[in-house]
Amino acid sequence: MVRILAGVGVVSTTMSFEVKVSKKRLVSLPKAIADKMGIREGMRLRMYIEGDRIVIEPVRDAFWYALYGPKVGYISFKELEEESEREQEKLQNST
Repeated sequence: MVRILAGVGVVSTTMSFEVKVSKKRLVSLPKAIADKMGIREGMRLRMYIEGDRIVIEPVRDAFWYALYGPKVGYISFKELEEESEREQEKLQNST
């Protein structure tokens, strides 16, 4: 039996499925797991062995973290605009 666990960080509920390995050693992710983990066509996945388990997890790139990752700082549009104006003035004054 091949046991496949999917996860990023802590997954609140446990899902377990048995899947069949094809002749070419391909495995299909069950839709429920792909949906729960936000795995879409074309995404990269990382596989590794942990003890006697095969672990599969999504590879999150910088773009994904920008859209969905934890936010460590918040800035209002007004603050952003003020900072932009200060930086533009610095650039104009340096030439």
